[in-house]
Amino acid sequence: MRVLLASPRGFCAGVNMAIECLQFALDHLGPPIYVYHEIVHNRHVVESFRGRGVQFVEHLDDVPLGATLLFSAHGVAPEIRALAKQRQLRTIDATCPLVTKVHVEAVRFAREGYTICLIGHAGHDEVVGTMGEAPESMVLVESEDDVERLELPPDAKVAYLTQTTLSIDEAERIIGRLRQRFPQIVGPPKEDICYATQNRQEAVAQLAAQADLVLVLGSQNSSNSRRLCELARSQGVPAHLIDGAEELRREWFEKVACVVITAGASAPESLVQGCVDWLKQHFRATVEESIVRSEDVHFALPRELRQLQRTVPPSEASQRDPQKPC
Repeated sequence: MRVLLASPRGFCAGVNMAIECLQFALDHLGPPIYVYHEIVHNRHVVESFRGRGVQFVEHLDDVPLGATLLFSAHGVAPEIRALAKQRQLRTIDATCPLVTKVHVEAVRFAREGYTICLIGHAGHDEVVGTMGEAPESMVLVESEDDVERLELPPDAKVAYLTQTTLSIDEAERIIGRLRQRFPQIVGPPKEDICYATQNRQEAVAQLAAQADLVLVLGSQNSSNSRRLCELARSQGVPAHLIDGAEELRREWFEKVACVVITAGASAPESLVQGCVDWLKQHFRATVEESIVRSEDVHFALPRELRQLQRTVPPSEASQRDPQKPC
């Protein structure tokens, strides 16, 4: 069996930054650290941090007054920030800068009097946070059918934004339909779908033609991981979205000569290597790295952590909390 490892794959700069933020908070402050929603949408990452004293919450009422709260990579609405301030929480903002960009654009368009069509998936943490920036000015659009149902005057002042982890093709179809209905519509100066989402989709699109099967490492609630799986299937290639090698089934690989493996932007490389080891063990697989595009993006830690770094060395945190995990 031949295995092609798609590159780029796995952690993007925003996920790396969010995980570094949480790691830094643990090292310098010690547990418990509270996180609003999952730090990133990956079961293995979340369970690993939970085992080290991190508590993931859906409501700020579950966070004790004065505790340390970290906002996840997906961003939060202004009302959550205000509530955290009321509860005197020490907040650390691990929002991906590319998500913050969308929030800033939403505020600007709303201030300028636009009705904003946010292209995204209902209930996704990123969408909830973005819509919270201008709820009176924003409408969620999930499909071309939703565009048809929009009740706006033909000459309405309309803008669009997108969730950062969408399928590029899906977003372009919806934007195209919006432009047909509202030729005057405006968008962001630079598209919102993040570089990592685009690069991972490009790699799968190029490599799927060689594959009999595509494996995508990622959790079911990871939007960008689901899009990778859908992209492979749209090209007629069977694909499975899995959390790790423990979910692999031998029957998937009957008459399979070439497997492409990729990983969503929130999936650790260790999960990829676990699948590679499984395929080597069961099918004597040979492995090739297939580089479609290189990435060298890095986001700095937020200001509050850089300030903490100067005032609270890790050694002091360890002495203050002897129960801190290694």
